[in-house]
Amino acid sequence: MTKHSVVRRACWALGLAAVGAASLLLPDAGPGGDTAHAATPDARTQATATAAPDRDGDAAAGQARRGPLVVAHRGASGYAPENTLAAARAADETGTVWVETDVQRTADGELVLLHDTTLARTTDVEELFPDRAPWNVADFTAEEIDLLDAGSWYGAEFAGEPVPTLEEFVRELAGNGQKLLLELKSPELYPGIEAEILAELDDEGWLDERRPGDRVVLQSFDAASVRTVHELAPRVETGFLGTPAVGDLAAYAEFADQINPRHTTVTAAYVDAVHALRGPQGRPLKVYVWTVDDGARAVELARLGVDGIISNVPDVVAAAVRR
Repeated sequence: MTKHSVVRRACWALGLAAVGAASLLLPDAGPGGDTAHAATPDARTQATATAAPDRDGDAAAGQARRGPLVVAHRGASGYAPENTLAAARAADETGTVWVETDVQRTADGELVLLHDTTLARTTDVEELFPDRAPWNVADFTAEEIDLLDAGSWYGAEFAGEPVPTLEEFVRELAGNGQKLLLELKSPELYPGIEAEILAELDDEGWLDERRPGDRVVLQSFDAASVRTVHELAPRVETGFLGTPAVGDLAAYAEFADQINPRHTTVTAAYVDAVHALRGPQGRPLKVYVWTVDDGARAVELARLGVDGIISNVPDVVAAAVRR
């Protein structure tokens, strides 16, 4: 880390301390994650049989807005192990511009991409560190996590795929011309992580644009964390994961630009209620639903008026909603 980065991170930290006492903790309208929607090798096989990715299409053309924006869930995790560089590349090969992933923090302060708060499901940590149960991400250093295989659980062809850092992931996306929907996973376990994420994204040039939301959005199930991101960086677009009651939406609109519910919880009336409000950027709130891998269901959601659909198999969803 450069001296310039250290100074910037210190400034973010001071900003966090200033707003911490004012942060409003709103009721969390959803669970702490969606492990049930994690892509598996079986899901990958089924999705490939349904619609193989178009690996010859131009990425920008493939993401043309002829319906809801389609976002690759944890990368195109129907085709590669979730939250890896391989998953980002798989999303690129399907022509998907927006990529969702999850960020956490190691014991020594590195930002790494993992969905679960433990390493057990998606790495070989139990083999390498058998005496470190329950294998919490926060209990391992970046050097230790870098030793892990995050691909073999998904398929032999991905053996040796590492757990990427946020820095590595955004550089991969930048090289591919992709954009980032970043979930702060269980931020209550990592005090101050909002400032650290913003500093990392700033160091990598992701916050330079007049409207950073054209390239990056930060979201979480934790309302206080979303509010903190907004107060530290008001130009950065934010999303709340969950389905707040219609009567509470105005309070969320003070700090969230998106309301992003599980797809089974939305109706046309709910989408209309969200769209009727303006977020902190002064634009109508958006609705991105998760996690949808069925083309027919994606079409139903498009007819409800959702703005985005998050999917493990984004090419399948994109093909369905753009027919």
